[in-house]
Amino acid sequence: MTATFVIAQGGGPTAVINQTVAGATLEARRRYPGCRVLGALHGVRGIRDGNFVTLSDLTEAELRRIAATPSAALGSTRDKPDAAYCEAVLKGLKQAGADAFINIGGNDTSGTQAILRDAAGGGMAFLHAPKTIDNDLVENDHTPGFISAAEFVAGAFISVDLDFRALPGVYVGIVMGRHAGFLTAAASAWTLDEGGAPHLTYVPERPFERKSFIDDVKATLARHGRCIVAMSEGVADAQGRSLVEALVPPEMLERDQHGNVRLSGTDLGQAIERMLAEDLPGQRARVDTFGYLPRGNIATISEADAREAFEAGAFAVASVDKGSGSVALQYDGKRTACRLVALEAVAGKTRHMPADFLHPEESRVSAACLDYLNRLLPRRYDPAKPFV
Repeated sequence: MTATFVIAQGGGPTAVINQTVAGATLEARRRYPGCRVLGALHGVRGIRDGNFVTLSDLTEAELRRIAATPSAALGSTRDKPDAAYCEAVLKGLKQAGADAFINIGGNDTSGTQAILRDAAGGGMAFLHAPKTIDNDLVENDHTPGFISAAEFVAGAFISVDLDFRALPGVYVGIVMGRHAGFLTAAASAWTLDEGGAPHLTYVPERPFERKSFIDDVKATLARHGRCIVAMSEGVADAQGRSLVEALVPPEMLERDQHGNVRLSGTDLGQAIERMLAEDLPGQRARVDTFGYLPRGNIATISEADAREAFEAGAFAVASVDKGSGSVALQYDGKRTACRLVALEAVAGKTRHMPADFLHPEESRVSAACLDYLNRLLPRRYDPAKPFV
């Protein structure tokens, strides 16, 4: 069978998204000798504009090298196609002679694939391959990209803990995550001991209240002499208003091209620094915004994450004969395996941290959450416990 596959990447890059591209390309060549595999440059925009590279012309060694490289080698996009945009993308796919389109991204990408599938009216398969460091895709136990980013966060917080044992104070690390707190929760994966950091964890799944936060910090300082906080950029108050909107004047808020408030900029960090200075005068405090650092860090690429991302791409190609769908990483109690689910099961939905992942009375994660993290993030370091 002579076939043409088109592959695109969308949304934020990760440390392993290129593994999915390589997995799909190599599996396509294995199953369909002589096939063409085209990579769209900058996501669906590249399909619309006819900008492709021929991935099937690359050697396996070249593809493996690309796979081991962080970020989106094909280029990404934040475009959210409407019906007219999807019509232009579908036209580009037909001009390329595509038999299947594999789109790697989050839940919006799954939605785009569903729109394209319906508009095509048959004759072409539309596969969604999962990707997000936020770990917020429903139907998935975890998503490619999350483990590598989570290892960065876990390593950062155990390092900060050691630092602040030597010179005590208050530390707040702001971690990416607009609607789900999985990545912030990963700060607790490699905690040094019972008194280890993070002492406090704040995620979007639980309302944030300034007075309670300050009371928590004061209590932690009294108990440990230091306080290290893991905070999601998307934490919000009881009314659902993000913390950055609550603390930063409207005229100073930054927004992206879709009108969404920018959560991971310097504004939130500066606002929290002001909060600590006002409510805890004289207290040594530091706030860091991790920003993009965790999502594609070359030093923390997880072998398991890379393998699963590669397998997701290969599984997408293997599923073409079944028609359109979304590849999901599911755990059966013993192992993680790829399954094909309906595009609609993922599209437009957000997977939040389960309620039992948070301690019912305290601002920290629960034993159930730690069990989940320990399964995905086996402890990589065994530092000595300091004398102080």
